Amino acid sequence: MGGDDSRKREIKKPPQQLQMVWPEDRLDKPPVVRLARDYVMRQYRPGDEAGYIRLMNQVQLGCPWNHAKIQEWMARVLPGGFFIVVHKPTGRIVATAMASHRPRPLHPAGGDVGWIAAAPEHKGKGLGLAVTAAAIARLIAAGYQRIYLLTDDFRLPALKTYMNVGMAPFLYAADMQGRWKEIRRQLRTKP
Repeated sequence: MGGDDSRKREIKKPPQQLQMVWPEDRLDKPPVVRLARDYVMRQYRPGDEAGYIRLMNQVQLGCPWNHAKIQEWMARVLPGGFFIVVHKPTGRIVATAMASHRPRPLHPAGGDVGWIAAAPEHKGKGLGLAVTAAAIARLIAAGYQRIYLLTDDFRLPALKTYMNVGMAPFLYAADMQGRWKEIRRQLRTKP
């Protein structure tokens, strides 16, 4: 029996998620929320479940969404912190973000901007920017001194949105500087 001995293969851990933070010197300057004419932003409400689940599963953020997952996150989201954008002509939910109380070891009193999603068929309308700005503004209004989000290297359009709204890379691990350098290079070369 020759060949590859799988016991000797190194198990490669996926890289740690990227993190971004709202700069402390901008805690008195929340981002401005701007929305295109055919869209309205509001808070999540009963009856939104099916449309929200459809959107979240369409954008594939790494886990399937269902009613139980919504309820799990409702316990963390701040009052007035569950943003929904509706496309007025169709009535469909097309973007969302949450402002949540979510302390973590690197952010012990942290507020999380999370579960940001925008429907691909509405690309270029600034919806991701709008819901991200709204969630950041809600966390600032709630008095959070540390506002952060988690993301991945391959989510280039999202990373561009987060940078455009004013979030800054959080260099918490040895490989972060190189990873962010590569992301910036890819964003400059992306058409």
